[in-house]
Amino acid sequence: MKIVLLGDSITDMSRNRELPEEFPTTKGMGYPFIVTSKLYEQYATKYQVINRGISGDRIVDVYARIKKDCWNLQPDFISVLIGVNDVWHELENKNGVELDRFENVYSMLIEDTLKSLPNVKIMLLEPFVLEGSATTEKFDRFLIVKEYAKVVKKLADKYGFTFVPLQDRFDDECKKVGASNLLYDGVHPTVQGATVIANEWLKGFEKLKKDEKVC
Repeated sequence: MKIVLLGDSITDMSRNRELPEEFPTTKGMGYPFIVTSKLYEQYATKYQVINRGISGDRIVDVYARIKKDCWNLQPDFISVLIGVNDVWHELENKNGVELDRFENVYSMLIEDTLKSLPNVKIMLLEPFVLEGSATTEKFDRFLIVKEYAKVVKKLADKYGFTFVPLQDRFDDECKKVGASNLLYDGVHPTVQGATVIANEWLKGFEKLKKDEKVC
């Protein structure tokens, strides 16, 4: 059964785009690699994980490539982690995605995906941010990421999808180990940060399978 992971650099993490999917480097160096390892450990070859994160993506970019990078692969499961660049790009070069447009485009992505893949199971992951070298200077403005997270939760509730919370998890871990040990610049995960995402992803996946009575 195929699982497609959609997102930005947090999902991408330098994945190899040239090799066949069975090569480990196609998973990148972030949470998709850890997720793949854990699923293989528990379920052997039952699931094929396909990383389709692209560094720098906003919701509009994911929507633009959804057919090629998702629908054409005919996945059984999809997870989406997007949102921080919709804020970051606005702060850096005025090319972000406003909150209402983020919700509208995300809704279109969901609606169109359900039309193309009516039996697919979907998880929506919460965007997150911590203080770090890339965020501290404008951190008060970066905090709007939490409003984007509310939109993602709203959409998950609306469509009955599994929602994977991450911000509170990172906030809690930050108190124990410090932000830079989780997100090395406030956005991109270290190995420890990627493990946090992977563990929450796996919890969401087990819930998704239970709730949907699949597998």
